[in-house]
Amino acid sequence: MSLELIDRGSLLDQQPAPTKAPGSLNPGLLGRIGSLETRLARTEREIDAAQAVRYRVFVEEMKAQISPEGARREREVDAWDALCDHLLVLDRSIEGDAEDQIVGTYRLLRHEVARAHGGFYSGAEFAIGELLDRHPEKRFMELGRSCVLPEYRTKRTVELLWQGCWAYALQHRVDGMFGCGSFPGIRPEEHALALSFLYQNAVAKGEWAVSARPELYREMDLMPSEAINARRALSAMPPLIKGYLRLGAMVSNGAVVDHAFNTTDVLIVLPIASISDRYVNYYGADAGRFAS
Repeated sequence: MSLELIDRGSLLDQQPAPTKAPGSLNPGLLGRIGSLETRLARTEREIDAAQAVRYRVFVEEMKAQISPEGARREREVDAWDALCDHLLVLDRSIEGDAEDQIVGTYRLLRHEVARAHGGFYSGAEFAIGELLDRHPEKRFMELGRSCVLPEYRTKRTVELLWQGCWAYALQHRVDGMFGCGSFPGIRPEEHALALSFLYQNAVAKGEWAVSARPELYREMDLMPSEAINARRALSAMPPLIKGYLRLGAMVSNGAVVDHAFNTTDVLIVLPIASISDRYVNYYGADAGRFAS
């Protein structure tokens, strides 16, 4: 899927001034746990710093292939960055400016923005259009490029990332979220246990069904059900995918191999109405628990 580069500066100029998150005493702050805070990026410099964090995780750690210019600048960047809001987790105990404090990031793309600029990023791998056509009255948002620096891969950081996404979804009256969940490597058979469990227990059906694009489709049902141990399957999954399942998410029919990022992807689909009451109560129906 092609997408023309857009002047991000003009988009930032169009963003509304920071608003109070539901339950928040601090304008623009979406959540806080200890020294960690989550909010949207406010400046070009903060987006650049988030791209540097992505470079450290996706390129240096996961060996993703990026453009020569990105490699020269040590930034993981693409054209979609111009369209998205960039959710940040900052550690305020680190000395320096906000750009020096970014330890995690998530990229958020709202339905109306995607519709005006060529669609969603994950539409290059999955038949997103069929899902959207079944729900013309609903508002979606796409979550992507989730990454956290190794030393911050803790429950607190994950909670803040979800807190930020939840508050953002409420602010923009989102009905459903989706985005790619990735397994390391480009050989789906190496994840036969986890992929088979997902296929047999969590594939989205009916009005929420979505498949990998036919030309990219890779089989997920690689093991018979009697050979699958649910506990082992769950422990074999990346924490992000496992966390979404706990929230009530479903997955695509079919996986896609992303050679550039050295991953095997499934699409995560999470209708807001399907989110477990346990988690709504935990974060607050107004996303207020960590927003004081």
